Amino acid sequence: MTHQYELMVILTPEIDERQVAPTLDKFLKVITNDGGTVDKVDIWGKRRLAYEIQKKTEGIYAVVNFTATSETTQELDRQLGLNEQIMRTKVLRAEEAQAMVAAEAKRSEEKAARKSKAAKA
Repeated sequence: MTHQYELMVILTPEIDERQVAPTLDKFLKVITNDGGTVDKVDIWGKRRLAYEIQKKTEGIYAVVNFTATSETTQELDRQLGLNEQIMRTKVLRAEEAQAMVAAEAKRSEEKAARKSKAAKA
């Protein structure tokens, strides 16, 4: 059974930004070879990290939306973890990612409501 997933990858900043897409394509072949589909690849470019990873303060971010089986997703995550150019990965089912975004939006709305209520008092 296939599901929709969202993969966030942080690559080492030493990679030339023109090499990011070919590097990702090499890994995304795992999905297509197993019958899955890569729906969208969004390369954000070099960004400052919230905290140091492997003594680096920057990384190249990329987000990939794809449809695959859970076994294929586990193999993709395993192969990404073995590569030295990949600093971090996070794979979420699309439903989980949407639920997390909705929950965060609800929390911030509640926080804003509490602040405005406290300001009025």
